[in-house]
Amino acid sequence: MRVTIHQPQFLPWLGYLDKIDRADLFIVLDTVQFKKNEWQNRNRIRTAEGWQWLTVPVLHRFGQRVQDVMINPTAAWREQHLRALEMHYARALFRDRYLPDLRAIYEKPWTKLADLNLAVIRWLLQSYGITTPLRCASGMVAREEPTDRLIDLCLAAGATQYLAGAGAEGYMDRPRFEASGVELAIQEFHHPVYRQVYEPFEPNLSAIDLLLCTGPDAVNQLRSRREGHARAAVSSRS
Repeated sequence: MRVTIHQPQFLPWLGYLDKIDRADLFIVLDTVQFKKNEWQNRNRIRTAEGWQWLTVPVLHRFGQRVQDVMINPTAAWREQHLRALEMHYARALFRDRYLPDLRAIYEKPWTKLADLNLAVIRWLLQSYGITTPLRCASGMVAREEPTDRLIDLCLAAGATQYLAGAGAEGYMDRPRFEASGVELAIQEFHHPVYRQVYEPFEPNLSAIDLLLCTGPDAVNQLRSRREGHARAAVSSRS
């Protein structure tokens, strides 16, 4: 069984969905430290000027885990996000098909960032037709050290293979991980090119961009440039 693991991102990009789509199980890593000004509480959408951030304002303490981060209740982020989506995707062919369900998610009284992110991720997966099941790391037992944490989560889930992102070399102890008996594979993601609401093409946006522009064909576009499932990692390098 192939498992992949990642922090819960807000309106994640296509590479995130691609990794989930290639796996048999996605473990939501909600037990790691929240990182400000990264992807856990913001992402990008297309605009006539290029792109803009959609950011969920949060209240957090240094060292706080993602699962414990609270959304700032005094900021009008919901209205700002929905207004931006309505305006910048006014010409998107499938805006009216998908935005009502996303709007319903926004209108719920979220207090924790991780809960909001998980709801948005589930909605995106459903909209794309990706059926990979999800589990939260906060409901599992694992050590704190990064490589040990991955080993424990993979073994607890019964994984035979772990699908890591392209940046895995920067945080994993490869020999120790491979000694656990779980095969390591590295995601190779090639970004699809499709017709957006504005030109020229802007890559690496939230996955909502492809969905609103191509609708039911979004998952086919996501998978269109794959050359296989993943590259198996070698045990040693010269």
